[in-house]
Amino acid sequence: MKKLEELYPGIGSDVLIKGIKINSKEVEPGDLFVCTMGVTADRHDYIDDAKKHGAAALVVSKDITDPDIPVIKVPDTNLELPYLCQKFYDYPDQTLKMIGVTGTDGKTSTTTIIQTLIGSDVCGYIGTNGRSCAKFKGDNPNTTPDAQNLYLYLDEFVRFGCKYASIETSSEAFFRGRLQAMQFDISAITNVTSEHLNIHGSFENYLECKLMLFKQTKKDGYCILNHDDAYYSQAREACNGQVLTYGLGEDNDLQIVSYKVYPDHTDIEFKYKEEIISIKSPLMGDFNVYNLACALLCVLALGFHLNDVLSKIPELKVDGRLELLNTNTPYYVMVDYAHTPNGIQKLLNFVHTLDINRSIVVIGQAGERDPYKRPKVGNVVVENASYAIFTYEDPRSEDPVAICEDIIKELKENHTNYEIVIDRREAIQKAIDMAEAKDMVLILGKGNETYEKLKDGTIYFNDIEEAYNAVASRKIKQGN
Repeated sequence: MKKLEELYPGIGSDVLIKGIKINSKEVEPGDLFVCTMGVTADRHDYIDDAKKHGAAALVVSKDITDPDIPVIKVPDTNLELPYLCQKFYDYPDQTLKMIGVTGTDGKTSTTTIIQTLIGSDVCGYIGTNGRSCAKFKGDNPNTTPDAQNLYLYLDEFVRFGCKYASIETSSEAFFRGRLQAMQFDISAITNVTSEHLNIHGSFENYLECKLMLFKQTKKDGYCILNHDDAYYSQAREACNGQVLTYGLGEDNDLQIVSYKVYPDHTDIEFKYKEEIISIKSPLMGDFNVYNLACALLCVLALGFHLNDVLSKIPELKVDGRLELLNTNTPYYVMVDYAHTPNGIQKLLNFVHTLDINRSIVVIGQAGERDPYKRPKVGNVVVENASYAIFTYEDPRSEDPVAICEDIIKELKENHTNYEIVIDRREAIQKAIDMAEAKDMVLILGKGNETYEKLKDGTIYFNDIEEAYNAVASRKIKQGN
């Protein structure tokens, strides 16, 4: 809580500010309402609603007459918001060691691994799987939340005694200016493939937003790069801190010497400072070898001792990523967040190294998001899975039928191993009912998320729970 005068010296107001909000519906008595410009909304239009909910003051970029409460006018409310939140919460990003991870795929896994290796008692996490530290776990509306939430969460970490924050930094967050006030001690990238072109307009713009993370790294910080990624050179050119690399070559700071993937673990040999490190990782898939390498190098760059870090390896687990459910059935059910062509391809490649028969995939594509990748996803799934069931996945204002038609529109005539079942619950049930002994049902796109965003609002929905319900329903129908 701060006086308005503390946030804006010279305003001449002792009004107490209890919080910062940009959504008028979320305003509570004592909040400062910042009239940002959204993608489809101008929050200046909601001043009256914010006042009805108890807004104590306004930050605007337009001329507002007779508002009855203090008004601060700034040139750009969107640019103002992160700096205002930073000041309101006493600069928690400067108290914590900030670790930012970007990339098309693998951000959630890598940031979660980092938190585990450091220890959740001193390291908080913010990303697609919410926000957490040892003392609490909460939701998070975006991969990288808006500034008013981001700084609130970082302040929570400080109050709970954390010293580090491991956060997913999305391209959209940089595009929207959510991270512009922040400097990073450690920045890392997993990989880059085409994504979010509906927001960025071109791949070049998307890549530029990704690389902003490295430009916002402290001079004495570290930039952790995937030497094997196609855009390594562009990433290196953007780096402001000292560069460390991971990859297969001997010229890397952390070399991936060899690995062998098993159904329940992965044996890996890394080389670091001329020492061979043998690891039995509970994380499956070759992509997780890279995610672990990235996370290890981040933590080692922070100065942690290798032996202390390696002792945490058996604890590694990422909710909603390669989550094999305990169904007690002759078939298998796995839930994963994979939703990009690259992520889906790698996942299916891994799954087919296991001792399974058919792979049955349930997947959709989000509404109001990149439409260009929808047919690419359709092709990747039908060409690599035994059977596909396309369904809705956060359709928002779009027609879910039209989204599914986009997914299949470039499939060749000889592709008949798919169908459309619009209702996601019915699609999951159908996949479970189809499964025979040693088949693998893969429910993709949402991981452990607990919502579906539909045209009429957001509903509670969790793929893991729905899968267990579908298995139970099948057992009842079969009289088991």
